[in-house]
Amino acid sequence: MNVHVLSLFPEMFEGVFNTSMLKKAQENGAVELSVTDFRDYSENKHRKVDDYPYGGGAGMVLKPEPLFNAVQAVTGAAGKPPRVILMCPQGERFSQAKAEELAAEEQLVFICGHYEGYDERIREHLVTDELSIGDFVLTGGELAAMTMIDSVVRLLPGVLGNEASPVEDSFSTGLLEHPQYTRPAVYEGMAVPDVLLSGNHAEIEKWRTEQSLKRTLERRPDLLESYPLTAEQKKVLDRLRSRN
Repeated sequence: MNVHVLSLFPEMFEGVFNTSMLKKAQENGAVELSVTDFRDYSENKHRKVDDYPYGGGAGMVLKPEPLFNAVQAVTGAAGKPPRVILMCPQGERFSQAKAEELAAEEQLVFICGHYEGYDERIREHLVTDELSIGDFVLTGGELAAMTMIDSVVRLLPGVLGNEASPVEDSFSTGLLEHPQYTRPAVYEGMAVPDVLLSGNHAEIEKWRTEQSLKRTLERRPDLLESYPLTAEQKKVLDRLRSRN
């Protein structure tokens, strides 16, 4: 996969892209990450990328030319049109399902904006997705883009050491993940549940399913509204609800 970031502050990505999982993903060839300062594609001699909004109003608006030019430059003559993703608080809420969808693409472009907003022609004629990481406003789109890129790249084949890890993560199954424990079995009087030490894999799986449903019910009951529960899971959920 090729991931391109268009930003006015490319230095913000240096530490993130050269550390931990994202660094390893590049080293093993799973992904190529690049960051471009789209000021370089301004058609103004002063490298100006913003201007006052027509009709008046507060703030500055990002001009269309630098971003159209930059997207064309970084993607070249790609056979398949790239997904061009605009970081925007008005956009669709980013989710694990969206991360899985983007992980199937060959080429992604993330546009990180600043100032008051974007020229509407960027939304209408350049981008394919407008995404947000939550109902709050950041200074720019860089932190949101880092979050999404990390979420997408970890799903690529060969990136994580255990191929089952991304499948079992919270939200990947549609439910929150069950509790996890490791050694020692008892720490300062706090013991690991007996079932996890039993070696009975059927009982362990049953316990994990119940705990996953319990945690989801307690912390994110909204996820259960659209989750396709099996008959057995419905019984477990009914039992859990009856205890409350």
